[in-house]
Amino acid sequence: MADEPQDDTWGKTEEEKKGAAPDTGDDWASAMSSQEGGASQPAAFAELSTGPTNKSGGQNLDFLLDLPLDVRVELGRTNLIINKMLQLTQGSVVELEKAAGEPVEIYVNNKLLGKGEVVVVNDRFGVRITEIISQADRIKNIG
Repeated sequence: MADEPQDDTWGKTEEEKKGAAPDTGDDWASAMSSQEGGASQPAAFAELSTGPTNKSGGQNLDFLLDLPLDVRVELGRTNLIINKMLQLTQGSVVELEKAAGEPVEIYVNNKLLGKGEVVVVNDRFGVRITEIISQADRIKNIG
């Protein structure tokens, strides 16, 4: 085995084994520049702030006005063990943690928007908004 010549080309690319220079990818770039006359052109992009603005100075976002939102009002909560839940029947009363007359929470897309009071309008329940949480608190609730 010591008399056999050792091939010292292990690890070399096929181009290096054949005596050619390795492909660096510059051939494509040079071919593209020769097709364009040798000069490259910078990309041109439109300014983002050229769209119509509303009175407050922001972008016109009217297309967002038709997006549906899930609005939920939470009257109260309670914890039940399974045995008590299985004993519930029609007419059973479940006592909630909130007292009568206490404000209810209003959620929009599962994010707290504010608080309100329950009202009855034409035999339907409704909520009169009494408080909207601050912008800082809304940002905290996003995460």
